[in-house]
Amino acid sequence: MNNKLYIHNSLSRQKEEFKPLEDGYVGMYVCGPTVYSDVHLGNCRTFVSFDIIYRYLMFLGNKVRYVRNITDVGHLEGDADSDAEDKISKKARLERLEPMEVVQHYSNGFHDMMRIFNTLPPSIEPRATGHIIEQIEMVQSIIDNGYGYEKNGSVYFNTAKFAQENDEYGKLSGRVIDDLLAESRDNLKNQSEKEHPADFAIWIKADPRHLMRWNSPWSVGFPGWHLECSAMSTKYLGQKFDIHGGGNDLKFPHHENEIAQNVGACGCSPAQYWLHANMLLMNGRKMSKSDGNTITPNQLFTGDSPHISKAYSPMAIRFFMLQAHYRSTLDLTDDALLGAEKAYRRLMEANKVLQGLAAAKGAQAGELDQEIDQLIDQAFAEMRDDFNTPKTLARLFELVPKINGIKAGHLDAKELSAETLEKLKKAFSDFIYVIFGLKDEMDAGDGDNSAMDGLMQLIIEMRADARANKDWGTSDKIRDVLKELDIQLKDGKDGTSWTIG
Repeated sequence: MNNKLYIHNSLSRQKEEFKPLEDGYVGMYVCGPTVYSDVHLGNCRTFVSFDIIYRYLMFLGNKVRYVRNITDVGHLEGDADSDAEDKISKKARLERLEPMEVVQHYSNGFHDMMRIFNTLPPSIEPRATGHIIEQIEMVQSIIDNGYGYEKNGSVYFNTAKFAQENDEYGKLSGRVIDDLLAESRDNLKNQSEKEHPADFAIWIKADPRHLMRWNSPWSVGFPGWHLECSAMSTKYLGQKFDIHGGGNDLKFPHHENEIAQNVGACGCSPAQYWLHANMLLMNGRKMSKSDGNTITPNQLFTGDSPHISKAYSPMAIRFFMLQAHYRSTLDLTDDALLGAEKAYRRLMEANKVLQGLAAAKGAQAGELDQEIDQLIDQAFAEMRDDFNTPKTLARLFELVPKINGIKAGHLDAKELSAETLEKLKKAFSDFIYVIFGLKDEMDAGDGDNSAMDGLMQLIIEMRADARANKDWGTSDKIRDVLKELDIQLKDGKDGTSWTIG
């Protein structure tokens, strides 16, 4: 069996075998949030995607240093280099707060949301404001190497010169350099200080309204947005590291300019593999506040939105995100969420049944043993194929009827060896909890749901008594009320069990 991991490299635009620079160790940098507002649901999808990638790399036995930054300075309104205001500085000025109050408030909210979605914290979470010295040093290196120039206290990266002397610029986004230069010319307002319209600021002189400023050799100012990721990834992962990730929308200009800065500073492109997560749509369209086609994570949790019919749990939403490949767009609709919720409950219930199964006496490997063993191997093969969670889930759901069939006695348990049963139990548990990062929301209270189990056992006994006494009215009422609550009773040879969904 081929145990190699293949990932899609945005730089080459093809799948490649993943070979870390140092065997068994992986360095991964992912662009984090700009903390001037509540985290957007589309960003949540990106961070959940990279959480699963992080989890799987560790599951394969790698020691992973996962660096995800906090942008707390330098991200300008409209991403223009000049005649624009820093997003956090603007928020602070409008709300009459210290910039770090804004940063702390929304950082706390971001971390809370990541915990709700059960994402693992990164190994290191550096802030841009904590690495001003490193950014100033990188600007100086870029100047020393001939790719930066100072004008009126601001420092610009000489993109046109870099593009002429290197074949790196435009390689990641796949755009023709003339198109990149034309796009930059159209998008930027104030070109007076630049030698070329495509040049971008790596240090910006602060105007009087700007609240966040630091001394530098060129002016009292602040670093450009693209610079922080170049400086912090280099500091914690080295000049060359394994994986750089982020949302698709960051390919240009952010990631393209990162590569230019790194090559301009040290002569080497930073990451071996570039991974990009695709966007989250809603009702087939890009989310937009202006036309009302948007929803927040909290609205999903509470159901307080005209776009959905009910509230959805964090794990149902996380499961929904698993149903599309991280490189594909994902369309959020009420029907899709309802389907994901039912599928999530079905998977968790199957695992509950599976973990309670015991090998049949005299069981030996047979046809069922071979089928299950093959499906397990296929599930792992799908994950090794660029972290393909939807196909992996499909394999697990092929196993669900076999699990339920063994429980109900429809399949011959004697054809399933104890060895394969234990392999199945471990694989299911590993996929659900370790790799996919799901939690069992049907468990409550003390963790083993004993109160709920006890209550349901009492109801099952009441129904059994009613049926034994031919009290069909009571029996039917119990069934109907449970159905309204989305609780199903299943009668089997070992008695009656219950499931949600």
